[in-house]
Amino acid sequence: MFPELIAYLILPLYTILFAADSNWFTANFSVIGNQIGQEKLFVLWGLIVGLYFFVCLHRIVRRMEKPLRGARLIPAALLLHIFSITTPYLPETLPRQSRLHVIFAFFSAVCLVAALFLIIWRLRQRDRKTFSPFIAGMAAITYGSLFLLVLAGIISSALEIFFTISTGILVCRLYRRVIG
Repeated sequence: MFPELIAYLILPLYTILFAADSNWFTANFSVIGNQIGQEKLFVLWGLIVGLYFFVCLHRIVRRMEKPLRGARLIPAALLLHIFSITTPYLPETLPRQSRLHVIFAFFSAVCLVAALFLIIWRLRQRDRKTFSPFIAGMAAITYGSLFLLVLAGIISSALEIFFTISTGILVCRLYRRVIG
């Protein structure tokens, strides 16, 4: 019940509503989240997303027969994500902090994707038939994200919405397959 509620209801609704009043191809969550009155909503969204991925992936890794080499990527992704949502993105007035914000956000996503690929790859070695579709799902998310990046020319709200919702659902399905 826990991952389904988050993945199929809370994440999609909150993510889409957060960006509802913006142009999804010219704005992004950093810009929206640093507008007056949006800061707390941005931090709340970030905490929901970060903790959801951390808890689900941590529980999946704990169920694995052998320790996962890349398991440290999971808390690294969460820590970088927290840094990104708490570091202001105001390039006009705080250029250094804004650059740090972008670096934290980018590497948070990289750590998350790398951890997911490692987890799925390890699970696939044990059960090829069951976990091969998850590799295909991660590839589709990666290619879809790259397509949206090229299309908009920036990390846009459209990219962030697609990545958050699709990865959230994939993690939920993986969680159910591993945890039961």
